[in-house]
Amino acid sequence: MRLRTLPAATALAALFGSVVLAAPASADSSTSVPVWGVDDTVVDGVHQRVFISDSYHSQIVVTDLTGKVVTQLTGLPQVGDLELSPDSGTLWATVGGADKIVAVDTAQLTQSAEYPTGDKTDPSRLAYADGRLWFGYGDQWDSGLGEVDLSAETPTVTLDLAAGHDFSSPPELYADPDNPGTLLALDAHISSGPVVVYDISSGTPVIRVSAEKNGFFHDAALTPDGQNVVVAGPGTRALTEYRLSDLSEVRTFPVPSEPETVSVAPDGTVAATVLDTDNTGDTYVFATDPAQPASVRDLSRDWMPWGGHSTSWSADGSRLYVLTGSSDSMRFQVVDAPRLYAPTLTADAPATATRAKSLTVKGKLTANLALPAGTPLQVTRTDLDSPTGKSLGTKYLGTGGAYSFTDTPPAGGKVTYKVTYAGDATHTATTASDSVTVSRATPALTLNNNGKVYDYGKSVTFTAHLGTTYKNRRVEIWADPYGSDKPSTLVKSGTVSSAGNLSVTLTLKRKTKLTAKFAGDARYAPRTTTSTAGARVKVSTALSGYYRTKYTWNHTYYYFKQSKDPVVTATMTPYPGRKQLLQIQIYAEGVWQTTDKEYFKLGSNGKSAVTLTGTPPTGYRFRVRNSYISGSGDSVNTTTYGAWKYLTFTR
Repeated sequence: MRLRTLPAATALAALFGSVVLAAPASADSSTSVPVWGVDDTVVDGVHQRVFISDSYHSQIVVTDLTGKVVTQLTGLPQVGDLELSPDSGTLWATVGGADKIVAVDTAQLTQSAEYPTGDKTDPSRLAYADGRLWFGYGDQWDSGLGEVDLSAETPTVTLDLAAGHDFSSPPELYADPDNPGTLLALDAHISSGPVVVYDISSGTPVIRVSAEKNGFFHDAALTPDGQNVVVAGPGTRALTEYRLSDLSEVRTFPVPSEPETVSVAPDGTVAATVLDTDNTGDTYVFATDPAQPASVRDLSRDWMPWGGHSTSWSADGSRLYVLTGSSDSMRFQVVDAPRLYAPTLTADAPATATRAKSLTVKGKLTANLALPAGTPLQVTRTDLDSPTGKSLGTKYLGTGGAYSFTDTPPAGGKVTYKVTYAGDATHTATTASDSVTVSRATPALTLNNNGKVYDYGKSVTFTAHLGTTYKNRRVEIWADPYGSDKPSTLVKSGTVSSAGNLSVTLTLKRKTKLTAKFAGDARYAPRTTTSTAGARVKVSTALSGYYRTKYTWNHTYYYFKQSKDPVVTATMTPYPGRKQLLQIQIYAEGVWQTTDKEYFKLGSNGKSAVTLTGTPPTGYRFRVRNSYISGSGDSVNTTTYGAWKYLTFTR
């Protein structure tokens, strides 16, 4: 990735950078972008845009400086390298699949020109210098260096300008207006591939200096004056700066693993991403002072940094943009204060504790630029008594970045300790928190009438009794009638009386589960208790077909002719699918004995008429009854036995 800035912007960046370093960092951001891999990224500071080439989708995605998509320039097969003109008015892009270079008007975001480079040239690398577009083209050993002379009245394309060097792959090109007459080419994809510096002052490239630097370069970026280059790679874990005049080593930047990308800010600050395999950090920012340690960010906790040219500074050098993720899920990451050191803060509280007993919270605040003992930390405690947080004052770092403090939690339940480091002129702010479960007493809570059974439609008073608590004296009573058509409903809530009671009167028409709930408070835990009361159904039995009644044998008997079939009609509280049990008994040998019993389905009106057939014996006493048996067809009521009806038969 290359960055082009105007001299005025460079001056502004130096001023702005000093302001950034004097304040804590603002919040970083991460935004999803619709690209499948990244070939190159260019920041346009004038128009406040970022251009991202995506060869897989044959497009250039244009975003604002937060990663929000502005537009997508499509129809660009194998679009690759991007280059921004010094005045930010034109963006050039290689389009290898169409053997051309296109120009895009950065104000209108429309194509303004195209330059065919020749059949099967497959241009893939770009650099602008001295009024010419220099491009690398070809494939593997059939690669070369070409130019588009933009200063000509009709721009012309010239190939085979490598000045005798046989590139193993299209050269990766770099140039800077502050070092005119110089073009840098990396033979990047072979171990013996050199760094080649061309003198282009005459218009025809001449090799000024060339040296092998172990090849397999992943990325490179020129310093702001164009005099040096910082190279990422190869696999020897090098991030090295070389002087272009003689390719001597100027500085090595220590990174823990193989560098993937590099970008240099207008003030010379170097940013690089590395292949982070142990989650210790993937984005490194090196100050111009070699004595200062790197500032490290870990952007790959969820999204690995992308390779290629996917790391870039903002035009004013105040922010760093890093593209991360996998090829099908890319994110645009903005680091708002990359020069500041990002500390790591931990907080460790015990998992459980006893209320009103002392506990200890400890942790560490560490950074690449260590913080001294005595660094202040602000601590707040959030609990049921202080849901918005209560300050516990200032605590201080001890030696080695460690800290600890004690506290006696006055409230039980979940207690959270939040530790905040406010940041300073060289460090970003950070916070850490941990929670502890603090014990609470269990309050007494009862609910009467459990297991009792009442007649259908009976008004019953249920009373919840709450024992001693701290502050909360509210109780809820919920009623859940049996049956899926009746949901659990809050039937009473409020503060219990001075005696600790809260009552509600319900008319019971079904079995009902009552639940009393106490939500708890700072010293007493939540408590729930239940009570289930039964409700009978209304059931009656009627006989028809008899010819007279008579009170005898201590009951009213219905007399039927032996030839007449009695009809027994049950009437019961209706419910879908409900059944009634018809039972028939005969009095014999001094006891009532069951001769038959059978379930019959009730109609929607709660009635069922059953005709008793056959030739019963005369002179015997019989009785019948209808009953509701819970579970026979439904279970919403309590089993209810109806009254017996007595009958006898005559000739």
